[in-house]
Amino acid sequence: MENFLEARHIVKRFAKHTALNDVSVEVPRGQIFGLLGPNGAGKTTLIRILNRITAPDQGEVFFDGRLQEPTDVQRIGYLPEERGLYKKMKVGEQAIYLAQLKGLSRSEAEMRLRHWFEKFDIMPWWNKKLEELSKGMAQKVQFIITVLHEPDLLIFDEPFSGFDPVNAEQLKQEILELKEKGHTIIFSTHNMSSVEEICDTIALINHSQVVLKGNVQEVKSQFRTGLYDLVTTSTSLQPVDGVFSIIGSRTISGVQRYSLRKAEAVNNNQLVEALARQVEIRSFAEQMPTMNDVFLNVVGHDATWADQQIENK
Repeated sequence: MENFLEARHIVKRFAKHTALNDVSVEVPRGQIFGLLGPNGAGKTTLIRILNRITAPDQGEVFFDGRLQEPTDVQRIGYLPEERGLYKKMKVGEQAIYLAQLKGLSRSEAEMRLRHWFEKFDIMPWWNKKLEELSKGMAQKVQFIITVLHEPDLLIFDEPFSGFDPVNAEQLKQEILELKEKGHTIIFSTHNMSSVEEICDTIALINHSQVVLKGNVQEVKSQFRTGLYDLVTTSTSLQPVDGVFSIIGSRTISGVQRYSLRKAEAVNNNQLVEALARQVEIRSFAEQMPTMNDVFLNVVGHDATWADQQIENK
């Protein structure tokens, strides 16, 4: 698949600290790309380079098939984790001003803004000052301003931070809709469930380097454990040497649940046949790793990641 954005061999140093060490990522056109990593890994530095806020010490960024140019920032919408709106300014007036900076006329900006404000049910707050809005409402305004000029590339840094589940779901659906309209999206987050729900491909940065990248489903397949769940009514299941072992079992409301480990040389058909000779199979499924499992497997017991988990609770 054609890449819309590529960062090639990016190096960025600050004093004695190397923030990015030979980082290369490819963002496919029209897909949602997850940029993952613990605090201090280098994600924000990479985002700032992609958005031309800062320059790399080494390496190049390619945008839409060519070396990135300064004017490309007009084709980028950036929602930073640290929001930057003016608290004393009225919401509607501020949104129109920022839209004009992105090249929209006042009339076009107002028309698009009213559509989005009505869609997000925040029209009554048009003439309120930003400081009068809740954190969630202020973030909705920031999101609207980010997407208003319909940029080709959208960069969202922790977009669900501070949202309740209902509003987070609404925002998720809007992001998926933007993808359907052909936008390319970079999605930086610590929320692994969000990654599974919306991302097509990912790159995981740890200690300033890319340690894992690829299609989400293919990445998960790399970390398959060979564990399976079996549901039956029988308590007489016995392990079969060279086919499967029993890791655990429990009985719930008359139903027996087993956790099994399949031998490496055995395929699923052979496993099912071996099980069917002993018990009636009610359900049978592989325990696929979640993206959170993958993250923890790769990052390990990184202190910065543990700290982030505590902060998110």
